[in-house]
Formats: sequence, C-alpha cells, structure tokens
Amino acid sequence: MKKSVSSCCFYGNWSIEEKLVLAKKAGFKGFEIDLSEDGPVNLKSTNEELKAFRALTAKHSLELSGLMSFLYWGANAASADPAVREKAKKILHRQIECAEILGIDTILVVPGAVGVDFIPGAEIVRYDLAYERATEFIRGALPAAEKAGITIAVENVWNKFLLSPIEMRGFVDQFSSKNVGVYFDVANTLAFGYPEQWIEILGRRIKRVHLKDYRRNVGTVDGFCDLLSGDVNWPAVLGTLRNVGYDGWVAAEMIPPVPFYKHCPEVLIYNTSRAMDAILAL
Repeated sequence: MKKSVSSCCFYGNWSIEEKLVLAKKAGFKGFEIDLSEDGPVNLKSTNEELKAFRALTAKHSLELSGLMSFLYWGANAASADPAVREKAKKILHRQIECAEILGIDTILVVPGAVGVDFIPGAEIVRYDLAYERATEFIRGALPAAEKAGITIAVENVWNKFLLSPIEMRGFVDQFSSKNVGVYFDVANTLAFGYPEQWIEILGRRIKRVHLKDYRRNVGTVDGFCDLLSGDVNWPAVLGTLRNVGYDGWVAAEMIPPVPFYKHCPEVLIYNTSRAMDAILAL
C-alpha cells in the first residue's frame, strides 16, 4: 500500500508548495488535494493552472493520489431543492474534469445526505428519496467519468446514508460499472460498526482508503483523534485489506490540528506519517 496525506491535514498559513514540501519531508509518497472555492484546485481553475499544479507536485516527487471536495456539505445531491441538486452535479462534473487534467484516476464523492448533525440547520431528506436522488446523481455523471477514465468513489461519511456495508455494496453494484467504487474511511464506521467487516464485504469495490482514528466513548465528531490513539482495530483492518487484495493508496485524513495542535501544527504531519508507518507494518 502507498502512503498519502490529505490536504485537509494542514493547518496554518502555509502555501500549497510549503504543504507539499512538508508532506515530502514527513515521508509521504502521495498528496490528496481537494476541490474548493479558492484553493489551488478550484471550480474556476484553468487547464493551465491545473497543469501547473500537477507539475509542482511532480517537482516535489509526490503523486496526486485522489481528489476530494468539502463542497458537497453545502450542496446535498439528495436535496429536495432542484437548485441544490444542480449545484452538486456541477461539483461532480468539475471534479471529473479536474481529475483528468491532474492525472488522478479516482475522485471522492458524497452522493447525498439524509441529515448531517454537525451542520446546524442541515436539510433532512427522507431516506428512500435520498437513495433515488443519489442514484440519479451518480448515474448522470457516469458517462463523463467513463469517457475520462475516472472512478467515482463513494465515501462512507456521517450523512445518515448508506449506513451498512451491505447497503453500500448494493448501491455501488446497481451501476454495473468499473467506474463506480468506494472511497472507504476506516474511522467513519467506528460509531456504528466495524471497519474490518466493511472491508471484507466491500472487497475489491474499495478504490481508495482514508485513515483516521476514533474514540467510541465520545460518540460525536469530537471523537476523531490521532492515529493509534482511538479504537480502530488496526491489525484486523490491515489484515483484511490485504486479504481482499487492496494495495492502493491509503491517505491520512486527520481533523485539522485544532485544538489538539494549537502550536507547531506541522508536528501533526510528522506524527501521522510515523503512525502510518507503524500501521502499515502490522
């Protein structure tokens, strides 16, 4: 497996090049970038700007391992509002366009939400309608993804949707396409399940893996914590990943280092890299 770090792990006034330098110094081989409103990869990035960012990453001997986006939290693809659903569609199509230019073959997609507790006033959508709209959302983008050679990888997130590995498996399989898979987040299952079971059931549908840890006794988003300091059964997780034949990117996706790293936030990057080395050696 190949070790990557997500751009969301970095906190502070670092430039994108400073982040890349730090990632390389800390021992990472890959860098997971996010599609944002105003970052180095954004909704208005030109092809030339995207190519320049790809070259900058290569300059620092890093590979772009994936393309995620926090924009979906403000654009629920399962919303009852057609305008909100249209916004989500534009984000997904832009991800596909950017990924192709950046040389990234897999994008992280949040297919919709029934509800989101950590967003005040978030829309609540009836579950069956959310499933129908999420299916339509992915199916509508699939021709573009297949043409570009991009895999749409659905992540298990705290969206009160696709709450079991069996349901996730069925959601992915309905498209009968090698361009739809799973962006599996290990710790996101801890509040209501066991990641090693998800891995075994999803098997080769898993196209990317996010690593973070979680303390069950907290029970809220505040339960996410540094790698090896939570309740993930790492020997079981790594053993099951190997058993299903997964050998792709594993990217650290740590909550930004506040309040845990109020000072010297770069230490989080080094600590995360060392913890991943220990985990991958299990």
